[in-house]
Amino acid sequence: MASETGRESRDGVSTSDAERAIEAFVSVATEALKKGDRLSVDGGADESEVFGTFSISKRSARTGRNPQTGKEIQIAAKNVVEFKTGAELSKAVN
Repeated sequence: MASETGRESRDGVSTSDAERAIEAFVSVATEALKKGDRLSVDGGADESEVFGTFSISKRSARTGRNPQTGKEIQIAAKNVVEFKTGAELSKAVN
């Protein structure tokens, strides 16, 4: 996997180390969300700085419409992953 800038490493972290870190995060996050836990991602040394929180939300069954045919279809209920940004991240991008 190449970085955005095309460099093999950034701040001393190799591409392979970064890939392993992402894979580990995805694995831990998946297991936590499967159990119904919320997952807060820390954004820095200060505990009040939360990058964001992942959680599961239940989406009810509903009637949809096929955009090509216009025919009504039933869409099953399902769980969806939600991400709510922390205040610091929201402030940084606005």
